[in-house]
Amino acid sequence: MTPDATPKPNHSLLVLFGFLAFTLAVGFVAGQVTAPNIPSWYSHLAKPSCNPPNWVFAPVWTALYVMIAVAGWLIWRKTGFKNRALGIWGTQLALNFNWSLIFFGGHQLGGALIDLIGLWLTIAAAISAFWRIDRRAAWLFVPYLAWVSFAGVLNFWIWQLNG
Repeated sequence: MTPDATPKPNHSLLVLFGFLAFTLAVGFVAGQVTAPNIPSWYSHLAKPSCNPPNWVFAPVWTALYVMIAVAGWLIWRKTGFKNRALGIWGTQLALNFNWSLIFFGGHQLGGALIDLIGLWLTIAAAISAFWRIDRRAAWLFVPYLAWVSFAGVLNFWIWQLNG
């Protein structure tokens, strides 16, 4: 968008709500795949000692999904919807969703790790693309990259311990 094409405040807030609703809906649907597998399949897996208690995951992911949504909105405010950075944003969200389907839905620990590596690379690419547009959006993805790095370690060790 050009400086004189800055979105009107009401429209901008509506789009922010859309980013939040869409991103949280992705997390909610992924959670519907995940939740039934926690007490049954996941609880019986061998896990590394660094594995956090199950109750930690929902609040962490909720906070991350809010940051993911706000980052997308910040980029949209500067560029509109048709840009490479938001394409990367959408790709990371799809890979994020697919991980839950592969890990919890399909019980494919190695396949989930491959998806997670792709997710990590896509988050890093998003940070790089966002940095050139809005540094606040890039910084909002840093905790996400850190958490996905930790999740990758967990995924690897769960795969190794149960493979």
